[in-house]
Amino acid sequence: MRTALAAVAAAFLSAVAGLAGPALAQKHGGTLRIYHRDMPASASIHEEATVSTNMPFMAVFNNLVFFDPDVKINSPEKLVGELATSWAWNADNTRLTFQLRQGVKWHDGKPFTSKDVVCTWSTLSGLTAPEKGGDMRKNPRKVWYQNLKEITTKGDYEVTFVLGRPQPSFIAMLAAGYSPVYPCHVPAREMRTKPIGTGPFKFVEMRRNESIRLVRNPDYWKPGRPYLDAIDWKIIDNRSTRVLAFIAGEFDLTFDSDITFPLLKDVRSQAPKAVCEARPTNVSNNLIVNRDAAPFNNPKIRLAMAMALDRKTFVDILSQGNDKIGAAMLPGPEGVWAMPADMLATLPGYGPDTEKNQAAARKIMEELGYSDANPLKVKVATRNIAVYRDPAVLLIDQLKKIHIAGELDAVDTAVWFSKIARKDYQVGLNLTGLGVDDPDVNFYENYSCGSERNYTGYCNKEVDALIDAQSREADREKRKKMVWEVERKLVEDVARPIISHNVANTCWQPHLKGLVLQSNSIYNGWRFEGVWLDK
Repeated sequence: MRTALAAVAAAFLSAVAGLAGPALAQKHGGTLRIYHRDMPASASIHEEATVSTNMPFMAVFNNLVFFDPDVKINSPEKLVGELATSWAWNADNTRLTFQLRQGVKWHDGKPFTSKDVVCTWSTLSGLTAPEKGGDMRKNPRKVWYQNLKEITTKGDYEVTFVLGRPQPSFIAMLAAGYSPVYPCHVPAREMRTKPIGTGPFKFVEMRRNESIRLVRNPDYWKPGRPYLDAIDWKIIDNRSTRVLAFIAGEFDLTFDSDITFPLLKDVRSQAPKAVCEARPTNVSNNLIVNRDAAPFNNPKIRLAMAMALDRKTFVDILSQGNDKIGAAMLPGPEGVWAMPADMLATLPGYGPDTEKNQAAARKIMEELGYSDANPLKVKVATRNIAVYRDPAVLLIDQLKKIHIAGELDAVDTAVWFSKIARKDYQVGLNLTGLGVDDPDVNFYENYSCGSERNYTGYCNKEVDALIDAQSREADREKRKKMVWEVERKLVEDVARPIISHNVANTCWQPHLKGLVLQSNSIYNGWRFEGVWLDK
């Protein structure tokens, strides 16, 4: 399946290249101008859980391995080495050994060695306690590495990850944009404000609610890269204002997936030469409910809320019918693990008769004593940016139909993820993105007992066992069936109801060249080392 997807992606790229005519010679120089939708909580990719941090700061770093930036579908079969020159598994697939690139320097001139790899993943996995001043305030993906038991080295340029059991997804997680190597000699507090990496661009400054600036790394280990002299980000929190600025030519690139389908019409008419591409983001709109807080500790209320969801209305209004309806994993054809449509239709609340579902939900609420005259009053929390607020307003409207009166609670980006992680909310509309289109990333991060990003507090030991079982399975087709079993159980348990999977547009000016958007995760592919300006 992966081979077929890779072939499709390669054919697509070849076709696009053919339409574009002869390849142009890359030009060095110039500053790439990008607008940003909001102020990142910090510059530390390992401590954050949003593309608001990944997109501007990924260019500062390198991974051991990386999804091939020229291939649109991320796949473990299409990896390129960055700080690793080669890698290999042992016979029972429990030891993954990397040979490391020599002569690489951190932006402050210190040499990169195996010690940096050990420090990074020892901290992330919790294998060793960090030194004083070096601890991370947040570690949202610690659960990714629960199967990592030891990290060993052989000199400065060989490192081995020792796993407790086989886990086919492990190398894919190392290839994610969320998995850069951090310097051992720089404490975490400095990485939040003045990050140091080995990547193609060096951090210069971050002005709160104003701008971010990166400049070319003249000592980058890859000869001739990057092409750009600098990348300037300007933070504009009003979407209409920033889109108008792009149309006026003030920016070369929009923030990723910021152009909705209604806005795309304006861009097309007012900036007809702009290049725009629609693709799935691997980000879902989902309902989160604090199941530990009364009255939402009553499973009947949670079930009623899930049954009230009119997914088609969300899709039609938010994306003019372009968003996708699916279970926990990204729907096809881009999603490798997508549940078949006929199976999806059998899941509770996913059938075509929305009115019947909502009538059943109203009955549940009325049996609990709620009515139009006595509604359940709740605050519906969401992040205070348009891509969150818009579906939250629709959610409030739909909950009214089952005697739930919702009030919008818009929360600043800087505190949003911390707020819901500590369960400081009643009901929320959240967007959940996957750094890799793999079940381990989704299930462990969002649904396993005790995960920092399991925002609803859902915990089912039986489901945890099913998640572990699919994680071990090397046969792709067998694993898919196990994944679908997990998805069904999550829906039945009302773990975190998925409303829709987002599809949106990213636009750039025609003089921006070399940009390849990833089609199954917006969290990867932002190294910018191969991007150049034809002007």
